Amino acid sequence: MTATTASGHSRAGAIFRVTSGNFLEQFDFFLFGFYATQIAAVFFPASSEFASLMMTFAVFGAGFLMRPLGAVVLGAYIDEVGRRKGLIVTLSIMASGTILIVLVPGYESIGLLAPALVLVGRLLQGFSAGAELGGVSVYLAEIATPGNKGFFTSWQSASQQVAIIVAAALGYALNQWMAPAMIADWGWRIPFLVGCLIVPFIFLLRRNLEESEEYAARKHRPARAEVLRTLLQHWATVLAGMLMVALTTTAFYLITVYAPTFGKTVLHLSTADALLVTLLVGVSNFIWLPLGGALSDRIGRRPVLVAMTLLTLASAYPALTFLVNAPSFLHMLVVLLWLSFLYGLYNGAMIPALTEIMPVEVRVAGFSLAYSLATAVFGGFTPAISTFLIQYTADKAAPGYWMSFAALCALGATLFLYRRSRGQLQPALS
Repeated sequence: MTATTASGHSRAGAIFRVTSGNFLEQFDFFLFGFYATQIAAVFFPASSEFASLMMTFAVFGAGFLMRPLGAVVLGAYIDEVGRRKGLIVTLSIMASGTILIVLVPGYESIGLLAPALVLVGRLLQGFSAGAELGGVSVYLAEIATPGNKGFFTSWQSASQQVAIIVAAALGYALNQWMAPAMIADWGWRIPFLVGCLIVPFIFLLRRNLEESEEYAARKHRPARAEVLRTLLQHWATVLAGMLMVALTTTAFYLITVYAPTFGKTVLHLSTADALLVTLLVGVSNFIWLPLGGALSDRIGRRPVLVAMTLLTLASAYPALTFLVNAPSFLHMLVVLLWLSFLYGLYNGAMIPALTEIMPVEVRVAGFSLAYSLATAVFGGFTPAISTFLIQYTADKAAPGYWMSFAALCALGATLFLYRRSRGQLQPALS
């Protein structure tokens, strides 16, 4: 085996080990969104299905409110102690939240303690995820070969799509094997249990993760207080980064986490059809994300980011209007595959761009904070906001307005952060 081949295998192994935690995070998040109606009935019974579902999505979104705190606390910790140790800590906290949700009895058994414990589980997951994405993305950027940072970092998001595919396939299988009443009673817990069972395997993978050479060679390791001061000094860059991430988080949670509920409750498609569409969207995302990263390596981040935001502004609401006017499995698949294309190319370029605009000494904390704020403000509450907009506007395509607003924010932030053409990064506040 040549040195080049060995190095390639080593990097491929590092990518697999570091993204395994991302798989677990998105696996659980998707399950919470897909089984929202069952979770609502078990933990959040209310006078109407709308009220019960809104409480469930509010708890789902509450986990995202913890992300900025996790980004600052755990992100600073990772910048101080290293990528390997920090990512093992985030995985431990994430696993604790997942196990808690699986084991909590329903409202009928323990009353208000049931939704309270589910909320605690979601808060733990959110706190951990606040630094998980940043830690993984920065690690991938630091081990990337020259000229391929976009392609390498795209595997952070690509690993999440594998989770969507596996979770959707598992849900589809359960829907075929079990009666709806049985799934609503206890069967919905089975996929969450599967997530718990793979935790030890992911721990073994993370234990063998090597520190990135770039971080290991760095002489200065900022203490957490210094990380916080640097973040405050670069607050405008973090804020602009948050707005740039807005389109990614909104689009992702719209076409994956919220899509099954949208298909069932709004379009009145079968559970099997909604799950199959979501599975195929996950496959589509997996294909477009690396292509978007590689394309941004070739022509620059800025052209890809600007083109995708403009296309989203022009097509998000019209596409959803077409879907709700003629709901069918085929139409839902076509529309979500189009939105998947927009999301995949945009996110493939956005992730490496976000690692590049942050000061190197606080790269994980800065990336994590910007990403977490975007997820808390935009993406995490996309299911709840979409449900609310549809209910109070009587427009089933109203989620398209929300996605268009996120695209407008992303376009403004991209133009603000990039001042030169040819994709050359020039933060306005460097």
